[in-house]
Amino acid sequence: MASANGIRAKLSGNEAVSVAMKQINPDVVAAYPITPSTEVVQFFSGYVANGDVTTEYVPVESEHSAMSACIGAQAAGARSMTASSAQGIALMWEMLYIASAYRLPVTLAVINRALSGPINIHNDHSDSMGCRDSGWIQLYSEDCQEAYDNFLMAVRIGEHPDIMLPTMSCMDGFITSHKVENIEVLTDEQVQQFVGKYKPPYHLMDQQKPMSMGPLSLPFYYFEQKRQQAEAMRGSIPHILQVSAEFEKLTGRKYDLFEEYKMDDAEVAIVILNSTAGTAKTVVDELRANGVKAGLVKIRVFRPFPVEQIAKALSKCKAVAVLDKADSVNAAGGPVFTDITSAMYGRVNGVSIINYIYGLGGRDVTTDNIKEVYNNLAEIAKTGKAKEVYNYLGVREV
Repeated sequence: MASANGIRAKLSGNEAVSVAMKQINPDVVAAYPITPSTEVVQFFSGYVANGDVTTEYVPVESEHSAMSACIGAQAAGARSMTASSAQGIALMWEMLYIASAYRLPVTLAVINRALSGPINIHNDHSDSMGCRDSGWIQLYSEDCQEAYDNFLMAVRIGEHPDIMLPTMSCMDGFITSHKVENIEVLTDEQVQQFVGKYKPPYHLMDQQKPMSMGPLSLPFYYFEQKRQQAEAMRGSIPHILQVSAEFEKLTGRKYDLFEEYKMDDAEVAIVILNSTAGTAKTVVDELRANGVKAGLVKIRVFRPFPVEQIAKALSKCKAVAVLDKADSVNAAGGPVFTDITSAMYGRVNGVSIINYIYGLGGRDVTTDNIKEVYNNLAEIAKTGKAKEVYNYLGVREV
């Protein structure tokens, strides 16, 4: 059924990403299965078998090989993609750094899952947070609609000639990946027009501009090359916003670096990623109805980290809680918390910031859990003092 902004569909998160992948019709998809991302490439293999795409589908023997194949294809000038989770991301680790170092805009669907051990197939963010410094742009998705939309935008973002960095589009395993929602998808023609043809500024098959990739880089050059990567990441923010603005014109769906939910006059707020934002918004609405000035910041773009923008968004709050679905095990807080506090340092004074580690290994996060966080923030806003900066939410303490 068509609507004003697209075609209505009932899809799970994995199906939504596979449909986006089909509509993009990449040159190469290399794949190895792992729960809960298996369905993405499984659905896509059906499109290949049915002749719905012209993609070269490469079944490989491991996730390391999947990323290696994508790197080889992209280096030759082909648009390449894959999907993975948890241990699969860990096995790709070496090649994630290679893809970004060679400035190859591979697109990766990350279906977030806890890293072993102990063995666990359920959701947290330890996989993508673990590779947050690998030089990949990172987008996070609250629901199936955002998973579809972010994957389409990820291609455009990474392939911008001034960026040329790989991009991972993340969503929560099972919670989003296997949940079926009503969403709107674009037509194949709209997607093709939006993503355009892949025209890399350089590749190994260009006979007019011969080049090499993967040479030995000793101290005389290596530092400058890594600095160029960092500058490309830093400079990608305006291009991300440009792509998001074009997508809004096409669909009517607005995306920014992060979403500010009832933050105009918020005195207490939480910062969060992915699906738990939906639970937290319900709590914010309830608190607002009871006169509490609560708000929420949902990060969409985690790499590059929007330092100035985040600091500004949180600057008027009295107390802020950063919720991390991964533990850095560093005695200094989770990965989002340390980035938030770094962003606030020297820019904003007078805002109390605390950290909660939550949901590890798929532990349920309820509205009561979120209310507990806001109640703690209300007390901090009132007294100006936090009992504990580093907290665990919903864990059985021994």
